[in-house]
Amino acid sequence: MKIFKLLGQNPVLRYRKHSIANAMEFPDYRGSFKGLCSRSAEEPELKDFMEYMDSLKNYEKSGVPKGAGTDSDDGFDLRRMRRLLELLDNPHSKFKAIHIAGTKGKGSTAAFISNILRAEGYSVGCYTSPHIQTIRERISLGRLGEPVSAKALNDIFHRSKKIINQARELENERISHFEVLTAMAFKLFAQENVDIAVIEAGLGGARDATNVICGSGLVTSVITTIGEEHLAALGGSLESIAMAKSGIIKHKRPLVLGGPFLPHIEKILRDKASLMSSPVVSASDAGNRSRIKGVGLLNGRPCQSCDIVIQADKDLKLSFELFDVKLYMLGSHQLQNAVTATSTALCLRESGWQISDGSIRAGLENSCLLGRSQFLTSKEAERLGLSKAMIMLDGAHTKESAKALLHTIQMAFPGARMALVVAMASDKDHVGFAREFLSGGQIDAVLLTESNIAGAKSRTTSASFLKDCWIQASKELGKAFLHDEMAEYQDLLDAQFDGSTSVLKNKNILTAEASVLSSMKIADQILRRKADNGSGIIIVTGSLHIVSSVLSTLHR
Repeated sequence: MKIFKLLGQNPVLRYRKHSIANAMEFPDYRGSFKGLCSRSAEEPELKDFMEYMDSLKNYEKSGVPKGAGTDSDDGFDLRRMRRLLELLDNPHSKFKAIHIAGTKGKGSTAAFISNILRAEGYSVGCYTSPHIQTIRERISLGRLGEPVSAKALNDIFHRSKKIINQARELENERISHFEVLTAMAFKLFAQENVDIAVIEAGLGGARDATNVICGSGLVTSVITTIGEEHLAALGGSLESIAMAKSGIIKHKRPLVLGGPFLPHIEKILRDKASLMSSPVVSASDAGNRSRIKGVGLLNGRPCQSCDIVIQADKDLKLSFELFDVKLYMLGSHQLQNAVTATSTALCLRESGWQISDGSIRAGLENSCLLGRSQFLTSKEAERLGLSKAMIMLDGAHTKESAKALLHTIQMAFPGARMALVVAMASDKDHVGFAREFLSGGQIDAVLLTESNIAGAKSRTTSASFLKDCWIQASKELGKAFLHDEMAEYQDLLDAQFDGSTSVLKNKNILTAEASVLSSMKIADQILRRKADNGSGIIIVTGSLHIVSSVLSTLHR
């Protein structure tokens, strides 16, 4: 495999053998999010809408109740969502849809699928969560994939507000933020007469508010991965999580499985598909030979060159080959998401939708998302007061995504000095997340910090608690860290070193710092003193909300 090498003061990335630079013109890095430099609070047209939404129960802020995503008496009441949509003239029945569930990879897979369809010329609606900078990111419309305009969102809200208020009264104020926003997305998709909508489930699948799509409107369902996130809300086991997510499978509609899955988990999904007479396409079938060939720069931005090879499936006889695909979103997990999206496109093609090989390539190559393997430019780093380090933003927040992120970094930047800046929500596996990073490679510094979750502190994990979790994980793994308070070794940071004899050079630092930006600056200081050439990589991770915090600071 051809791999990045990290060189010099401003990291230069190149292939060891064949360069892919200048192979094609890539769009702006932010892709569908171009121009989103302001937060929704700074959009005057959305003031009434945001105040109204803030008056609703928001489980992203408060946390999801135990059992809420299960198909049980504790689960969310889908009948409430159906009654709301009926009052709004059932907009969800007026367009075709692809429904995506899974623990990880939903957003990236949705972006890949949406852009493949747009490349073919279809008008596409896409509904995802959470957002990074503005709530408008969750709803994109049309052939360009841009977020819904503030005017369009505001207009649909004011036209629907009276009916929503009526529904709130009928439901004793139990209608949630996510239910109303989902209803608004469906109204917009129906109003704009989209050819197809790509809809990401919020939690689980069976009792998620998006799971009102009937079989006649569903083109295919997609389940990307099964992991332990939201364990309590989804029944307490991997098996119950798989059952909850299998709730999006509809009678005789194809199911695309991303994976790879544990054998008994895949059996649960396939058994449900068999019960529903749904043909299954596996994007992780043993016969598929997709691979990453190399990683390099293209027009100044990191990308990976991949071959996507899908063998004929036993249910739907699909086979496909596409070579030298350039993906902005890095890592083997993103290649898997691209293969899942490609398998979905082939299912649509089998169902009569026109989708060319060229559109599949263009859609994959033009996909990128904020907070997924996102690199700041040198000018953006300078605006944050940082100097030599490369800065990567990635919203990984589970142990599985931590493992995938670390593998991506080691693949792209072998031997590079690394410093982590981490903030997480309270309902995550903090020790498991730390363990994956610490067991997988050499990390020079870990800065634990805090970031509001969905704009509130109720689900924020304190930096001191995160620090205790990382100390626990480091002791379990026998990793040595200097983890005294920052004041006790600030003199090390301020000292002048002669390189090889530096005290700090042989110390791996783990500390807590309340400010995200301060943490990044400390990480920058540490890397400048530890790296021979003054360079390294700062990885900001643990939540999409810390990514939002960095970008908000950058664009404020």
